[in-house]
Amino acid sequence: MSKSSQSPSAPSLADLRAKIADAVAALQGHPPQEEAGTLPDLTPAQVAAMIDHTLLKPDATSAQIRRLCAEAQEYTFAAVCVNPTWAALCVELLAESPVRVCSVAGFPLGATLPEAKALETERLVALGVQEVDMVINVGRLKDGDLQAVWADIAGVVQAAHGQDALVKVIIETCLLTQEEKVAACVLAQEAGADFVKTSTGFNGPGATVADVALMRQVVGPHMGVKAAGGVRTAADARRMIAAGATRIGASAGVQIVQGFMAGDPAASAAPTVDPTGGETY
Repeated sequence: MSKSSQSPSAPSLADLRAKIADAVAALQGHPPQEEAGTLPDLTPAQVAAMIDHTLLKPDATSAQIRRLCAEAQEYTFAAVCVNPTWAALCVELLAESPVRVCSVAGFPLGATLPEAKALETERLVALGVQEVDMVINVGRLKDGDLQAVWADIAGVVQAAHGQDALVKVIIETCLLTQEEKVAACVLAQEAGADFVKTSTGFNGPGATVADVALMRQVVGPHMGVKAAGGVRTAADARRMIAAGATRIGASAGVQIVQGFMAGDPAASAAPTVDPTGGETY
């Protein structure tokens, strides 16, 4: 489905505050239940189709990126997620594959200028990137500058949707209060993003079941929720999916799927080598 490249009209501060207040009140009346959903039996292929196979380490080499893409093709992951410098190579390597190419904007701090994030997105989608994971401006959110955060997201959404690319908004849950998590989700949804995402994996603890459940309750059933950061085993992935995640960001995608193949979600709980190299992503 083609997405509109028209930027939505900027909401007033009063409108944004009201929507956030309504979302906070809804949570107080019906707090999210961790793992409340009924999780159907998932095949390894279904799980693989929910995974963004990720390599965002600053010292990643072309050989590692090629291996990432080969693994993504072998297991038919949803996407590979890489830094912008490797986007063109991934587009080339995956040109004949159903695996999508995802890259990042304003990563990992989110404190760059809105114009820089929008330009980065424009350049990425021009290269053939199909999904962009952007980081919100956390400091502006904490200042209560809701319109600035909305505009920052909306600029990326406009640039991406103009080429039918998806936008995932990384809210960096580990740095936020509960109310700030709600506000970030509301702002991402109001700006027209396709997903909200828990974490970069670079600024502290990553995804938690509680945060995924909260994000799902705030955005409702029609927006994507991506759990990223620290999801390393089949058991981890199962818990995140049960809480409401529709996409998993992980550098341990192969181990996760192999755990499901073994018929035991905990089967990959202790891989011989830590695939993240000690990082949380």
